[in-house]
Amino acid sequence: MKKKKQLFLNPPLKSQKRSWNRSTGRNNKGHITAWHRGGGHARLYRDIDLKRISTQGIVVGLEYDPNRTAFLARIFNPDTKKHNYIIAPTKIKKGDVIRSNSTRNDIQNGHSKTLQNLLTGSIIYNLSLTSRNDGKILRAPGAFGRILKRTKTLAKIKLKSGQYRWFDIKTIATSGVVSNLDSRFTKLQKAGQSRWIGKRPTVRGVAMNPIDHPHGGGEGKTSGGRSSVTPWGKPTKGPSTRTNRIQPKPNVKI
Repeated sequence: MKKKKQLFLNPPLKSQKRSWNRSTGRNNKGHITAWHRGGGHARLYRDIDLKRISTQGIVVGLEYDPNRTAFLARIFNPDTKKHNYIIAPTKIKKGDVIRSNSTRNDIQNGHSKTLQNLLTGSIIYNLSLTSRNDGKILRAPGAFGRILKRTKTLAKIKLKSGQYRWFDIKTIATSGVVSNLDSRFTKLQKAGQSRWIGKRPTVRGVAMNPIDHPHGGGEGKTSGGRSSVTPWGKPTKGPSTRTNRIQPKPNVKI
């Protein structure tokens, strides 16, 4: 209940809401390509500033977003008299000042700036892949990365997965940790809650008929009678079955 009291409970901004065409796991021909998706409660998409180039002002409060598990922070700019949404960091509260694309070399929660203006060792989130693009990485609740090393053109970041990657030093990131850290402890109390969030039931292959799945059929309960495969007979365990991997370039000496 403590996190609910932090939320800004007024209705969301009309100017920042729009309809969102959810594919429910189907392609342009209507064929299912991602199984167990569909249904769910009706919801509108909130326009969020993921570039973080111009959004700055005062935090009005936090809001719930039905399209993501992290909270949103509503920012009011007194100069332009406009409101914007950003992905809220932890420990942000009503009345805090948020700045974007700052050039100061410091650490301030929720401020956005390029990697060259962030101190080594800083904790960041909402990291973009290239300069002046939307933040694509480190947007899940509790996600953060750490700046380990910088050169004149690149910065080495340790991601939440433990992976180390180099990014252009002109890419933009936000200081802090993504809000709603406790979302991973959320437990669905009944099957209907899965349907509310758009998850459809999953049926085991061994419980199907032979015409529906290679594991189906048989007298009584069986364990499939063969190695695990997809409904189309493609192996699902063991070595990778991908054939379109990018081959490394050979070292050619000139």
